Amino acid sequence: MKPLVYRKSRRVRGTEPRRHKLHLGKGDTVRVIRGEHRGKEGKVLHVYPKRFRVVVEGVNIVKKHKRATTPGGESGIIEFPAPIAASNVMLLDPKSGEPTRVRRRRTRTARSSGSR
Repeated sequence: MKPLVYRKSRRVRGTEPRRHKLHLGKGDTVRVIRGEHRGKEGKVLHVYPKRFRVVVEGVNIVKKHKRATTPGGESGIIEFPAPIAASNVMLLDPKSGEPTRVRRRRTRTARSSGSR
C-alpha cells in the first residue's frame, strides 16, 4: 500500500510562490482566445501574478450561494466573474482592435502596430 503524503509537508517552507511575468495588466482590454468563452471581449478587473490568472469582466461568470452572516443580512445567489488562465486571453491592439502579441522593452507595446 502506498504511504499517504500530505502536500503541505512536501513544500519548501519560507519560499514565496513564483511570480509569473504577465503580458497584460489591470484595465487592459482583452479577447478570450481559448475555452468556453472564446471570442468574448472585456476589461481586466484583477490580475493574480502568483497564480498566472486574470479576472475579465463578463467572462467566466459563476454563481455563489451566500448565506446571511447577520440576522438582518441578505442571502441569496450572487454572480461574479471568476479568474481564468492568463494564457487564454490576448491583448487587443488599441489602433486596429485586433488581438496582438506584446513586445516588452521599457513599456508594453503591441507587436503589430507598435502602439501603447
